[in-house]
Amino acid sequence: MNRVVVIGASAGGLEALRLLVSALPKDFAAPVCVVMHTAPQSPGVLAQILARSTALRAVNPRNKQRLQPGHIYVAPPDHHLLTEPGRVCLTKGPHENRFRPAIDPLFRSAAQVYGPGAVGVILTGNLDDGTAGLWAIKRLGGVAVVQAPEDALFPSMPESAIAHVEVDHIVPLTEIAPLLARLVASDAAPTPEVPVPDDMDIEVRIAKEENPIDAGLERVSTPSSYACPECHGVLLQLKDAGRIRFRCHTGHAYSVESLLAAVSEGIEESLWIAIRSLEEGRMLMSRMAEHVKTSHDQDTAERLLRRAQEVREQSAAIRQMVSDGQPLTTRA
Repeated sequence: MNRVVVIGASAGGLEALRLLVSALPKDFAAPVCVVMHTAPQSPGVLAQILARSTALRAVNPRNKQRLQPGHIYVAPPDHHLLTEPGRVCLTKGPHENRFRPAIDPLFRSAAQVYGPGAVGVILTGNLDDGTAGLWAIKRLGGVAVVQAPEDALFPSMPESAIAHVEVDHIVPLTEIAPLLARLVASDAAPTPEVPVPDDMDIEVRIAKEENPIDAGLERVSTPSSYACPECHGVLLQLKDAGRIRFRCHTGHAYSVESLLAAVSEGIEESLWIAIRSLEEGRMLMSRMAEHVKTSHDQDTAERLLRRAQEVREQSAAIRQMVSDGQPLTTRA
């Protein structure tokens, strides 16, 4: 077996995946690996949902389970799904683009193992997870398929992939299954073997929980001026054909879009913390004013009440900033 199909989806992905797999023939000639962004606490029922819609067998795989044609392997919650020669690999590697499971690690590992035999598919979703992974697949001779943005419920992921990767096929959702069946019906065309680039190998090893420094991250990156939103360590800058990405020493990875989204969320969280602190201070001053009134210290009580009112106005101003604020990222 020298073919594998890897599919990534995010917002709007449940229905898109269900429709796609429902059209795959029961004799589909390659294994299919699927990542859809899910919360860590998700019940992990995507495999069961897909199983009810397809003639293929859809499962949440065990670590090191063998890959078989006609099977769909769905990333379980809070685990990256990777490919190894003939097997899947489940890991608790660092978040990529704020997610685990993330699309890029799966695509990167498929490129590393299968080279020209890897077929990557990007479906509906926000931001740009999957773009770097699809670029890795193309880098090693694989096939890139993207849902037409105008056909996607959330077009940002397809648009990003099209903007940054030499995509082979841009098609509506209804045409993807027949296309995949044709692509995997025959072996990948023989091509000169392309060595796996050092940077790709390092990122796959990080996804497999290897220490990023031991894996060689510093060899393929340069320090940036930014901090990791998750662990607050220094972010190191990488490049994919001129497209900037970041990783910290812990291994958390970000595209520019996902980094902006994380920073935007951090700003809002900090503002809510400020609001809470101001409100707590206002309540304390108001109660202290009531207390000192009983001691007939009217001047102190009035000063406390005036200051409490000033703090209330400051809190209201910050609350308005939160309400009026726009996210830093250009995509919703």
